[in-house]
Amino acid sequence: MIKVSIIGATGYTGAELVRLLTMHPHVELAHLTSHSYVGEKLQDLFPNLYGFVDHTLVEMDLDKIVSDSDVIFAGLPHGHSVKIGEAVINAGKIFIDLGADFRLDDAVEYTRWYQGVHDDLDLLDSAVYGLPELNREAIKKTKLIANPGCFPTSILLGLAPLMADSNFNDNHIIIDSKSGTTGAGRSGKVANLFSEVTGNFKAYSIGSHRHTPEIEQELSKLADKEMTVSFVPHLLPVDRGILSTIYVKANSDFNLKTLYEKYHTFYDHEPFVTVLPEGVQPEIKNVRGTNNCQIGLTLDQRSNTLIIVSVIDNLMKGASGQAVQNMNILMGLEETTGLLYPGLRP
Repeated sequence: MIKVSIIGATGYTGAELVRLLTMHPHVELAHLTSHSYVGEKLQDLFPNLYGFVDHTLVEMDLDKIVSDSDVIFAGLPHGHSVKIGEAVINAGKIFIDLGADFRLDDAVEYTRWYQGVHDDLDLLDSAVYGLPELNREAIKKTKLIANPGCFPTSILLGLAPLMADSNFNDNHIIIDSKSGTTGAGRSGKVANLFSEVTGNFKAYSIGSHRHTPEIEQELSKLADKEMTVSFVPHLLPVDRGILSTIYVKANSDFNLKTLYEKYHTFYDHEPFVTVLPEGVQPEIKNVRGTNNCQIGLTLDQRSNTLIIVSVIDNLMKGASGQAVQNMNILMGLEETTGLLYPGLRP
């Protein structure tokens, strides 16, 4: 059995990890840590876990956690994972960080967007960006995974098959993404109260969202040149899910059938990505509670614009599900173990 500990088990992503790992046939939970709920039972905070986990939340004793674990997940705010990563990697164990501390290759960019100084540049250089559909072989060879952000996951999967195609104007990409409220975390914020969110819909962090450099970094690698995008996130009055609508101008007329063939070639071997038939559009409910991504393609012939719609569950493929997918790859397990099932509908 793989012994797993979760640092930060009482956030939405941490609790989702627990839910998934209690059903994983090859995992035994070792330690679940919390800053605010030490001594309490996790199932008392998340009653959906009654009958599945009986762990008491503990303070972070890093030496004990590293000693007792094969894989350590961290679901912490940015700025808190570097020292943990150092201890885990120095002990030869696997560290999967669901925060932002290892996602950006450039420490200067990290400081610019996260207003903090990265404390370990060598460790940053050794991290692998954990989007399996793009980096599977590199994931197999590392012990440090930077689990991608939720918005970037939906966007990169939507755009990846296009990035090497000269038929599209990759200098004019507009991304309109909508997320459920769990994307903002579990801490109490006035803007996320039910009475503030319900019956409302708003854009936020226009031109300044911290996922922007992550999106541009990974698209630049795919396109083999510097990429800049217009990215506008929105807050949906739902609890979970992301729908990204992406607009890409074509340089010339093209055949939608050929485009579908390109996407199918790219994704037909991928267990968690589905390219929907022409005329069928993705919906958040279709991927709710799953590690799946669904993609729809439409050509607006009047404006010669390709419109890509990509949906994921932000807590699953956008966070905890993808983290488990990465663990499966690293541990030599079938990649879909504990993750392969259809969405919840209604």
